[in-house]
Amino acid sequence: MKLNYKRTFVIGLAFLSICAFWQMYDNVIPLILKKTFGLDSVVSGVIMAADNVCALFLLPLFGSISDKTSTRFGRRMPFVLIGTALAVVFMEFLPMLDNSYFTKPAQYKITLFIICLGCLLISMGTYRSPAVALMPDVTPKPLRSKANAVINLMGAVGGAIYLVIAGLLYSKSRTASLPHVDYTNLFLIVAALMVIAVLILFFTTDENKLHEELLAYEKEHPEENLEEDDGSGDAVLPPDVKKSLAFILVSISLWFIGYNAITTWFTTYAAEMWDMALGQSSTCLTIGTAGAIVSYIPIGFLASRIGRKKTIMAGCILLSACFASGYIVTKITSEFTPLLYIMFALVGLAWAAINVNSLPMVVEMCKGSDIGKFTGYYYTFSMAAQVFTPIASGWLIDHIGYESLFPYAALFVLAALCTMTRVMHGDSRPDAVKGIEALDVDAD
Repeated sequence: MKLNYKRTFVIGLAFLSICAFWQMYDNVIPLILKKTFGLDSVVSGVIMAADNVCALFLLPLFGSISDKTSTRFGRRMPFVLIGTALAVVFMEFLPMLDNSYFTKPAQYKITLFIICLGCLLISMGTYRSPAVALMPDVTPKPLRSKANAVINLMGAVGGAIYLVIAGLLYSKSRTASLPHVDYTNLFLIVAALMVIAVLILFFTTDENKLHEELLAYEKEHPEENLEEDDGSGDAVLPPDVKKSLAFILVSISLWFIGYNAITTWFTTYAAEMWDMALGQSSTCLTIGTAGAIVSYIPIGFLASRIGRKKTIMAGCILLSACFASGYIVTKITSEFTPLLYIMFALVGLAWAAINVNSLPMVVEMCKGSDIGKFTGYYYTFSMAAQVFTPIASGWLIDHIGYESLFPYAALFVLAALCTMTRVMHGDSRPDAVKGIEALDVDAD
């Protein structure tokens, strides 16, 4: 049994477009809120948490709706196409309003910015769960860690493309003397990337055909299912599986609380503590993304050897240690140091170990007719964490100082390690393949 890598890479294009957008959103929107509109960290944190508040309701809702959708294009593809189209339209209003407010400040422009931001977040929320559910829809359970490694690799590539573009267009030499930074070109490039990625996915993927092939495979291998799937989307889990599901969902929340605090505030943290421009801080994030990119495929194979749970726990230990080292670096120096490059490369490795295996563990516990719903559960708990953490970490920054950021992140990731010890289901069976076959990554 081999993973079709070529097909999985194509399916990952949807996640590539999503991650390129969110990388830009997390990096640029806080700068606009603070530098253009002059909002404090708590208010900015509340606004930055709005996408996650929307996601709490939208992701499980549209994941479940897509489970029950049937069209000639598939059950997920219509959501991906329509959601992307709406998002691309609304996102282009943001730099326009940013520039207009800088030229001539007015309260109504802030209001319009928030309205457009809300419409954009709703548009993104309609298709994230369906887009991610595409992978388990067409991939047998034993191969989902490897497949999710590919999907996350594609997401990392999307984020890396944005970071490289941001680093080139908004280097310190280009922006240091500017009274205001115009992000219009950046938004246009990311919008074009999203459209191209989704169109390639649409024109090269027959979702209905691939899903029928998976159903035929599962019929031939009933031993891989916890119980028979009646197709209703309402399968009841055994009590012990429910317990494991609860603990892994809590774990997901905890590590996202830690990780998202860094991704939300690092650009402002770097500017405040190390006097770094957006281009410089983007370089650190690019290295972190590169560390994840080179790790995703090996991590997928590692999980197939030692299991998903052990791989996640090792990632939690490394990620917490990296965040603790960020605090140490801050205490040692008030200027940029190349040690940050090493730290972020290891952050990328650790996050890959966690991220590759967490979604497969969740959907491993459900039936095929529930994949969209369980994908929604995954995002509900990850987004709930991201509702909480910008506000909580922003409050700590305002009342204690920026130095609180890295210890805050490290402690929550350690808490996730503790709850993961209670997860007893959703793991992969270690492969019995040995020798040269273990290196076979044939895409056919």
